[in-house]
Amino acid sequence: MTCSSCSIILPIRDQGLLKIRHPRVSLNPALDGLGILPQQCCEDGIVFKYDSHSELEQLVNGLARLPQEWLLHMETVVTGLNHVEGYEDWLLFSQLQARIQHPDMMSIIRDKSFSSHLQPIVDHNLNIIGFEFLLRPSHSERHFQPFRLFEIAREAGLHAHLDRLARISAIEKSAACLPAGIKRFINFLPSTIYNPAYCLNHTFETIDRLSMNTEDFVFEVVETEEIDDLNVLHQIFEQYRTRGVSVALDDVGAGYSTTELMNGLQPDYVKIDRSLIDGCHRNSDQQRQITGIVESASRFGGKVLAEGVEQMEDFEFCREAGVSLAQGYLFGKPESGPPSNFVLSRVV
Repeated sequence: MTCSSCSIILPIRDQGLLKIRHPRVSLNPALDGLGILPQQCCEDGIVFKYDSHSELEQLVNGLARLPQEWLLHMETVVTGLNHVEGYEDWLLFSQLQARIQHPDMMSIIRDKSFSSHLQPIVDHNLNIIGFEFLLRPSHSERHFQPFRLFEIAREAGLHAHLDRLARISAIEKSAACLPAGIKRFINFLPSTIYNPAYCLNHTFETIDRLSMNTEDFVFEVVETEEIDDLNVLHQIFEQYRTRGVSVALDDVGAGYSTTELMNGLQPDYVKIDRSLIDGCHRNSDQQRQITGIVESASRFGGKVLAEGVEQMEDFEFCREAGVSLAQGYLFGKPESGPPSNFVLSRVV
């Protein structure tokens, strides 16, 4: 199977062929029962011809009436009328559905209609030591919410592709905006990296192409699903660290980023989730959790960063508790342009 992070997303043509196949079930009798007539049958699947995008949608909606347990394993491919056999990018049926249902999101990913905004990260003395790069729309008329874009990309089987493009976009933006010596915090989804030694080549090739120092980079684990195999994450961390790149665990204290995961991975940077930071100066339970994270991170030498800081009182508590770094609207909102020290004028 082709790695989706390396594949090319082709637009679905207005006229073309839809081919389906199933590894274990003969589909013809069920299709006859639904009144869906194929154009032809061939050795590796059943072929349908469509003459418009709406006709393709109707065909897919008709196939969706097949038993759900069949659809889970049914594979599909959409090609042009003059397609050369042997060069198909087979998708699960659910992935094809997602691509057809969300054409605007597919075009955003295909056209790379996004860019990176920079949010400052400060130390305990309010010096900017780096920036986090956050995915944002590059055109106001093609708006999207980053979380939703990744959610649909996951449904369409394109989250690895999008994750790679976002990493490369952030690296290129950092080369244009930041001098050497400033840290660049860039997110990545571990579930998209099937083979660390192979899948991270694009990242390192981009850094090398731009003659940048790998020690300026910090790659953050961002995961919305539970991580089943810590060994894979350890391998990813090892690939980054071997090349001189630091690693961070994001959103510690919320969701799946638990203190147990932190202790198991021992990242270079530990980012405490904003839900623990907001209002911490007056909440003893949040204070206990923050102090516990700081103490645990100190055992393996991890630097602790407070996310989502909006109140000076919260920053002051974190600073006194041993949190060495912070980011949030108190210090500056994500901006698209080159950074400057004016973002700290409100608190200096």
